[in-house]
This record gives sequence, structure tokens and C-alpha cells, in this order.
Amino acid sequence: MLHLMPGDIAKRRFSADEYQLMGEAGILSADDRVELIDGEVVEMTPIGTVHTSAVMRATSALFQAAGTRAGVRVQSPIRLGNFSEPEPDLALVRWRDDFYGTAHPGPDDVLLVIEMADTSLRYDRLIKVPLYARHGIVEYWLVDLTASAITCYTSPHGDTYRKMSGHGPGETLSPGSFPDIRIATNDLLNQPGSTQADSGLTDP
Repeated sequence: MLHLMPGDIAKRRFSADEYQLMGEAGILSADDRVELIDGEVVEMTPIGTVHTSAVMRATSALFQAAGTRAGVRVQSPIRLGNFSEPEPDLALVRWRDDFYGTAHPGPDDVLLVIEMADTSLRYDRLIKVPLYARHGIVEYWLVDLTASAITCYTSPHGDTYRKMSGHGPGETLSPGSFPDIRIATNDLLNQPGSTQADSGLTDP
């Protein structure tokens, strides 16, 4: 019997351009819950009602806080190098008048990534943290909906982040790119009694 070690098998990595062609050719459809991670097409965890509700609440908070100062992408692709095109739950990106009509945002465009995790927490920690750090995503918030806890990662270096901070209900967070914006952690954690996001700006 032939015994193969993992290193004996060469994997065929798909590029992000090839991944896009799969969609155009109908090999992948809009109903397929997948994303491209390091050249592999990965099936995403089905979205439950709690996850969906949390994304809706957080989306509302981000839109109110960012206004037209930045774009808010919801479960939409971002392009990380030649072999990764993840679809984070939320991403705050540099404002563009064409709304990225010609290409997905790249690392230089992405100001903040937010992932909501209930069943996917281990995957988001072990796979998404090094992926985002490696491609220079400046800030990543991992929201643990089960434990009502948020981990904020900043200062990417290699496959990790140099700075991490933990947060819970009743606090406010500010993206590094917009320190005057305040987001209630309750709006991210889908907690009752949450407050609306605050841009820190007042009418003239």
C-alpha cells in the first residue's frame, strides 16, 4: 500500500483572477457561500439569525458614524494579493466616488475589517488573523458573539499583530483611521440597550 505524506501532494492554487472567472463562467454562483483563501476555495459557515442580526446592527452603526468619509462594505470581497479574496462581514474602506466599480478594494484601501463570529471563531483566529496581518490590514476587530467579547488587532507585523486589546459591552471603540468616530460595543455585540454610533462631529 502506498502511503503519502502531506508534503508529497502538490496542491493547485487558484489565483484571484481565476476565482473571478469561475463566477463569470457559472462554476460558482452567488448562492455559493465561498471565499478564496491562499489559493483555496473555502466554504463559509452558514449565517444564522444571531449572526445576521449582529451584522445588520453593526452595519447601521458604521454607516451612521462614517457618513461619506469612508465606504462601508457588507459581506463583500476585498482583494489581498494574488491568491486571496475573503469576504469579511464588514469593512471600512477609503471613499471612492465610483464605489469600487472597477476593482475590489486592496490592502491600501481597507481601513478596518470586522468579523462577527459565533461558530467560526476558531477559523477567524487561526486563519483570518495571520491572513489580514500578512497583507497589512491595519486594523481588525474580531467580535465573539457567544462570549460578548471583542478583540481589536492593530499594528500588523508578519503573520501577526503587535497590539491586541479586549473589550466588552458598555464600551466604545474608535477606528485608528478615524479616532473621532465612536462605535458602541453593544452595537457590535448585538446587545440590548445599545447606543447609536457617534461620528464625533457636530453641525456648524
